[in-house]
Amino acid sequence: MPRPRSASSRRSQSVSSPDDVRLAADALRAGDARADALFDRLLPPALRDVSDDYWTPAPVVRQVAAWLREEGIGTIVDIGSGAGKFCVATALLTGCRVVGLEHRPSLVTAARTLATRFGVDERVTFIAGAFGAVPTPPADAYYLFNPFSEYTFDSAEAAGDDVTFTRETWQRDVDAMTRFLAGLPVGTVVVTYNGFGRYPPRTFEQTRVDVSFRGALRLWTKRAAPPRPRAVIRT
Repeated sequence: MPRPRSASSRRSQSVSSPDDVRLAADALRAGDARADALFDRLLPPALRDVSDDYWTPAPVVRQVAAWLREEGIGTIVDIGSGAGKFCVATALLTGCRVVGLEHRPSLVTAARTLATRFGVDERVTFIAGAFGAVPTPPADAYYLFNPFSEYTFDSAEAAGDDVTFTRETWQRDVDAMTRFLAGLPVGTVVVTYNGFGRYPPRTFEQTRVDVSFRGALRLWTKRAAPPRPRAVIRT
């Protein structure tokens, strides 16, 4: 995990301007290598420090956005949306309506602020609550970036969310996600980056894959019946 910055460094980098927002959005759209750094500057310092570990990198968002446009996706839900980086960046790159579901209230607050700062809050909304504890909105597509793994923050505010992770809660959530996916309508798309702890049910067919990132990025489409036998996928 990246080493936390000093308190004085954090204070000096915590103020952003409209120009910062414009530069980050332009870099994201252009595929500029500076996009992550510029985007992350707009996050609270404690969340900025862990961006490389927990928030979706800009090149991954760009690839997902391209797939969403090609698939004609109108709505997507990010389960475990964290600080809102994927949701906001996806809205900047597509015409999708985006919903983030996140159980840490402090992250939901940061995500809503980020959406407002980028001017996409009319198309991006965030729901505070754990997956399975609150209703998961219906959507054309769902995004899963290893949503049930543990977050660790050098932040008293995040620590105050009183969210605990154990092997038992991870297994419970993975089982619940598998049941949720099994019940989705035919044609629903699921995009996984580093998975969610298990392959989707066999009625999902992998129709797109990109293994050029640090983790495998996959797009799955729900079918009426299982496709041909699934080959072993190596990354």
